[in-house]
Amino acid sequence: MSATAAPFAPPWCPNPACSFHRGPTASWRWVRAGFFRRAAAPHRIQRFQCRHCRRHFSEQTFRTTYWLKQPELLLPVAHRLLGCSGFRQIAREFAVSPQTVLGLAARLGRHCLLFHEELRPKGELTEPLGLDGFRTFEWSQYHPTEFHLAVGQHSHLCHGFTDSELRRSGSMRARQRRQRARLEARRGRPEPRSTEREVAALLAIVTAGSRSLVLHTDEHADYPRALARQRHLTRLEHHTVSSRAARTSRNPLWALNLFDLLIRHSGANHKRETIAFSKRRQSAAERLCLLLVWRNYVKSFSERKRDATPAMRAGVCRQRWSLARILAERRFPGRIALPARWARYYWRLTPTRALPRVRTHALRYAA
Repeated sequence: MSATAAPFAPPWCPNPACSFHRGPTASWRWVRAGFFRRAAAPHRIQRFQCRHCRRHFSEQTFRTTYWLKQPELLLPVAHRLLGCSGFRQIAREFAVSPQTVLGLAARLGRHCLLFHEELRPKGELTEPLGLDGFRTFEWSQYHPTEFHLAVGQHSHLCHGFTDSELRRSGSMRARQRRQRARLEARRGRPEPRSTEREVAALLAIVTAGSRSLVLHTDEHADYPRALARQRHLTRLEHHTVSSRAARTSRNPLWALNLFDLLIRHSGANHKRETIAFSKRRQSAAERLCLLLVWRNYVKSFSERKRDATPAMRAGVCRQRWSLARILAERRFPGRIALPARWARYYWRLTPTRALPRVRTHALRYAA
């Protein structure tokens, strides 16, 4: 006797304006409203109607591949982005436009941001944190960017990140200094206190609900000022580590140094002397969201032992996730409240000076 799957029942109304989108759904009523057919599998999709707001929706509304013409590409594109492939390499493999891959990467980043916010540990911190910056650039090396990362010292769980736009520094020839001056005169200079502000924003997100913090950082001058903004912390231990210290497993910043290596290893846009660099900081943040979720919830702590993931070590979940399982169910921004700083990533509000047009995420129905 073969068992058949139960027909799909919508868990809540997907309309953000409906009272049954966020609130209790015990008294929610819906009806089936026929089917529609589409070119991609599954070809026959059940439609529904909310009896409260009268909005029509379908079974596909609750899938991550909602409104995708080629839904079968989402998972393989995620694997290839984590496997250090560039957008054009992926586009050639699947015979699609690079803009298609770019759109899928943006969707993956938004979904992973909501997924991490839903599962990340909240409340009192149970382990010391390491905080450091990952240096990269957008558009050209005249526009360096730093992603500020907070990682658990024992579990290696990455709690989150923010980014800062920096001014190009270091040794430059006279011609390069003149070019930097011309670009700054045309596009403006990055805010000099951006690191302090963004690190403070990251710490406010990570330590919300916690009264104490043990933090390890390097000797960056902006970190103490960012810590001084965390007025809710009653107990604070700040330990600094020299950037010249050996980056071995005995280094208190080992978890961060290892995550930096994984970012370079897994992302084509962060390789040294690459032609696949991110043209927009927003795109780099979206790819980093995907890598963060893979590192926290999918990848084993040790590749050789195939042991627990960082999320399992931190007590966030009991078993390892797979990318297919992570991407199976759509997350809704109306049901998962993102911190204001991370909401800017979701709605694609991160600007790029070299590209004045900001491609915001303002679609009514797409994820």
